[in-house]
Amino acid sequence: MIKTRLLSLAALAASAVLLAGCSGANAGDADTAGDADTAGDAADGIQVVASTNVYGSIAEAVGGDHVDVTSIIDNAAQDPHEFEASARDQLRVKRAGLVISNGGGFDPFMDGLVEASGTTATVLTAATLSPDYPGGAGGHADDHDADHAEQDHDHDHLEGFNEHVFYDPAVMAALAEKIAEALGDIDAAHAADYTSNAQAFADGIQPITDALADLKAAHEGAGVFVTEPLPLYLTDAAGLDNKTPSAFSEAVEEGQDVAPATLLEALKIISSTQVAVVIVNEQAAGAETDRVEHEAQDAGIPVLRFSELLPDGKTYLTWMADNVAQLSDALD
Repeated sequence: MIKTRLLSLAALAASAVLLAGCSGANAGDADTAGDADTAGDAADGIQVVASTNVYGSIAEAVGGDHVDVTSIIDNAAQDPHEFEASARDQLRVKRAGLVISNGGGFDPFMDGLVEASGTTATVLTAATLSPDYPGGAGGHADDHDADHAEQDHDHDHLEGFNEHVFYDPAVMAALAEKIAEALGDIDAAHAADYTSNAQAFADGIQPITDALADLKAAHEGAGVFVTEPLPLYLTDAAGLDNKTPSAFSEAVEEGQDVAPATLLEALKIISSTQVAVVIVNEQAAGAETDRVEHEAQDAGIPVLRFSELLPDGKTYLTWMADNVAQLSDALD
């Protein structure tokens, strides 16, 4: 049953001055899409600015031919946590009709862009749609003419919250629905198209969810080691038991050195074959993660490389389906 479903999956398969002085060597300077005079009546459609190509892909799936999407980060060499936006990025956000960010401390540059640009765009923050988001789920789409004091704009890293919500397919289906609502408010003439496209996206999520349920039925309780919390929404849905010392993954996520005792503990967990698979965040490699990867290889444990960004040629659905298929192959 698992293999049959996975085959179907494979088929699916901060001020203006400061910003002006930032380096232009980023995706925002690579093209001029989104430099339309206005957001709502641009010749190429509603201007949508997404923090990464993950969210850009979902916006394109929902908006279709009626939107012109710019993903500020679309290169795997760029780290959303450390990215420095440019003056051109700020201009794009200012002229956008819809802005999509992850939030939760993942893409903090977006907060600066929104605030500095003075945009009147609708802003969607994906992290707030997660049931695990502190204070409850539901998300916010706020008009920045509104009183910011009444909104939740605490976008620093939230203690105990895994901000990588794009690895939760159900949250992304909810985001697609929010995108459809926002686009429909901007462009009522095509609201039915946006709703239909969001439903098609949600339908595409279902085989991924089903495959994760199959993995859980077959492998629930199997150990997993993750160098960073990146894939935990996915591995939790598959019923896997996270064996990673929290001090290890937290240090890697924060870009800090892993304490020697913590590294020793991690290597011992792997060498004693308590885990069935190791998952590395390929955007957060370092000496400690290399040690973990080598230890896993020596122990004959499969090592998977997951990304924070969409690989070339993939949509969100085919990318996530591939991740689940890789996880299944590793566990089998």
